[in-house]
Amino acid sequence: MSSVRYAGFCLALVLALLLAGTSCRPSLAPPAGQPLPTAEAEIDMDKLRDRIDAVLDYTLAQRKLNTKDHAAWQILHGALAYQDVYPVEHEGKFVSAVDHLLQGGKMTGWTMERGSPLPFVGADGEKRVGLRALLEQGSKTGQGHNDQWLAILSQCDLPPETTIQFDGHEYTMADFIGQVQLDLSRNFDREYSWTLISLTAYLPTTASWVDSTGKQWSIPALVQSEVDQGFGSGACGGTHRLIGLSMALNRHTAQDGEMTPEWVAADGRIQEAITKARDYQNPNGSLSSNYFGRPGSSPDLAEDIGTTGHTLEFLSLSLTEDQLREPWVARAAQHMCKVFEQTEGAPLECGALYHAAHGLVLYRQRAFGPREYKFDLTSGPKDQEEVAAK
Repeated sequence: MSSVRYAGFCLALVLALLLAGTSCRPSLAPPAGQPLPTAEAEIDMDKLRDRIDAVLDYTLAQRKLNTKDHAAWQILHGALAYQDVYPVEHEGKFVSAVDHLLQGGKMTGWTMERGSPLPFVGADGEKRVGLRALLEQGSKTGQGHNDQWLAILSQCDLPPETTIQFDGHEYTMADFIGQVQLDLSRNFDREYSWTLISLTAYLPTTASWVDSTGKQWSIPALVQSEVDQGFGSGACGGTHRLIGLSMALNRHTAQDGEMTPEWVAADGRIQEAITKARDYQNPNGSLSSNYFGRPGSSPDLAEDIGTTGHTLEFLSLSLTEDQLREPWVARAAQHMCKVFEQTEGAPLECGALYHAAHGLVLYRQRAFGPREYKFDLTSGPKDQEEVAAK
């Protein structure tokens, strides 16, 4: 071979090797002889519904937490999925985790304090004082994000007059909400995902108010701030920000609210995320391990629960009932069921686990209709162990 032809051959070989190494996405091709699943693969929806029910019932009945070894961060994630049905073992018996806290029960990480005088009076004509949840970022025991505790309680269908006992004083959900409104200037991270979830559960989506520093706020302003922060920031790949925007927009639509520029921008961001979730879905039904940034998959089932679970939670809030029954979304729910089944009995991080469970609860409710979740709070831990053994 001439030196010129040999040099050309070497250059071509180097270029081929370089091009082969530029792809960031791992190969998703199945082993030889196995067909590649398609997004339009037919799914038996009745079987999917029953499978969802089975994994949710197992998670509620068999994955138990207690107030001695576990903290509010773990326990309240369970309440996010199952609301006031979610049990926690306390002093040898099971109690509703939500009721336990409302009635003044102790729990590590449920770190509260008496707040400020509020600019309204109660039903009895008396001036009210707020209730403040303290931020404990990164602790994995206490409130990890601004207004996270109120956001979880707000999804438990608690009326504003619901009482909360704390440190010898009686507060209401309205007092908790009022304190959040006063404290918005304390949210130095400008993380309003949980704030939107909680405030739009109780206030009109056109509401405006002044905080304790004299700064003017409104629900539309919070929406615009969340939109402006885009996909590149935010907890869990930005899914929490999208969940907050979706819940706020759903409530705005339910109130026949005008689609002002802030709400139009929120809808645009949500629709963009839906498109990315579908475009980046893996052949096995899982959603991208890189969320909305780029395609990706992970062999780690615990990571898969976190990424697919959070994204499915967002989709279950943002898609219509008809869209939720489309094959690509059903395949994501089916995949999530499979991962739950494969990890039965294995310890899992509570945030990822219960956000995924919440996603399945929402998917089941909107795609097939609501169902009731039950746990026998009259039985003790030993009774439950005997039932599980049978």
